[in-house]
Amino acid sequence: MLILIKLVQACVFATFGKIYASWFMKTKAGRWLQGKIDKFMFYLSTKYDIEMAKKEAKWVRDYPELAKRIVSLEESLEKIKKI
Repeated sequence: MLILIKLVQACVFATFGKIYASWFMKTKAGRWLQGKIDKFMFYLSTKYDIEMAKKEAKWVRDYPELAKRIVSLEESLEKIKKI
């Protein structure tokens, strides 16, 4: 019974949250805030090169054995550089 109550509560809150968010985005303050958030997210993606990190993570996921070999080669190269 508790699970059913929590499920209904989550649905109600999600519905009212969506309604409020869609109304807020139509206001002048909402558009201004969304513009600031978009600029900040673009700044972060540029600063930390997020697109490249996503592509690298996908490549590592697709080719895990090759990624392990490359990491081990880089580690051995670092050991050689120290000597």
